Amino acid sequence: MTGCGGEETEEQSLEDYPTKVKAIKVLTTDAPITFSYSGQVIDRDEMKVQSKVNGSIVEKYVSGGQDVVAGQILFKIDDRQYKSAVLEAEAKLAKSKTALAKERVDLQRDEELWQSNAISEQMLTNQRATVKSQEAEVEANEALLQKAKDDLADTIIYAPMSGRLGIDDVPVGTLATAGSTPLATIGLLDPVFVQFAVSEQEYLRLSRRDGREADGKPDPNFKIALTLADGSRYPYQGEFAEYDRAMGNATGTLTIRTIFRNPDRLLVPGMYARVEISGLEIPNAMLVPERALQQLLGETLVIVAQSDNKSAVRKVELGEKIGSYYVIKSGLKPDDWVVVEGLTNLRDGMPLEVTQVTAKDMDFSFSPSAEVFDVGSGANK
Repeated sequence: MTGCGGEETEEQSLEDYPTKVKAIKVLTTDAPITFSYSGQVIDRDEMKVQSKVNGSIVEKYVSGGQDVVAGQILFKIDDRQYKSAVLEAEAKLAKSKTALAKERVDLQRDEELWQSNAISEQMLTNQRATVKSQEAEVEANEALLQKAKDDLADTIIYAPMSGRLGIDDVPVGTLATAGSTPLATIGLLDPVFVQFAVSEQEYLRLSRRDGREADGKPDPNFKIALTLADGSRYPYQGEFAEYDRAMGNATGTLTIRTIFRNPDRLLVPGMYARVEISGLEIPNAMLVPERALQQLLGETLVIVAQSDNKSAVRKVELGEKIGSYYVIKSGLKPDDWVVVEGLTNLRDGMPLEVTQVTAKDMDFSFSPSAEVFDVGSGANK
């Protein structure tokens, strides 16, 4: 019994001994928000080059990965059959024109004969119909000749736009089928889109502040920046370009595209990067450092160092994460001091030996921490 009593006394003395902790005052300020998303670089424009006529590729004037300009010759298709088709169409047209000339001479003669009552009106009518039929045949042969010339011209394949070729271009000897065989892919690399998805609440906040002031002028504080997979900051700022027309049913997010200049061709479609959007703020926000938070059974708790130097457990509701801090929607008061170091085994009502610290002492800031990108999945680690 004496032993049990001794243990009880020792436990009571340990509980009465103040725990050394560091505490920081709840920060109330206009908090700058930086939204951060995992984005992917995509072509602003991409086109599959296809042939308009059938035939084998006999000449190739470019190589994969090459920059091309609109109108540059890319491929040539075997044109022998198309040259023959032009000659055949020219011959048919010449023959039909000769026949038309003869029928017109006959019509002129019949007009004179009918004036002198040498032939019936029906014979004159029939000749007029013959001339019109021959004129129609000439027009049809002219159309056939034009088509044959167009087909011949289409054996030379030009770049439909400026950009960079993919390495999926076909070799010489490939049999091209009109409208179905992709010969090469061209994409525009300057500028490029960076695509990412946002929640409904973030979309509403961003769409109301798309980088312009109330008078329509650009807001100098609003920035869309890009951090590449190696942690380097991309030197050009982005702009909002496109919003998808609907929220995704499965994900509940909206796809947004921002546009970035890419004069050095550093950004390549398929790359992953972190998009950071800054320039928005939460007025009069109440903030505590992330280190002050504890999770228990799905609830978020903080330990408050009270004026009597005893601990108090408070349940809080979290808002946005801003650098080292979280916005507190409810559960704290602006003059509270929250424990940021020495949280282990703290409970409600325990005595504390409090050292008051500042954000500078603890190296807390509003800047987002660096993130490493998983190039394989595009997700942030």
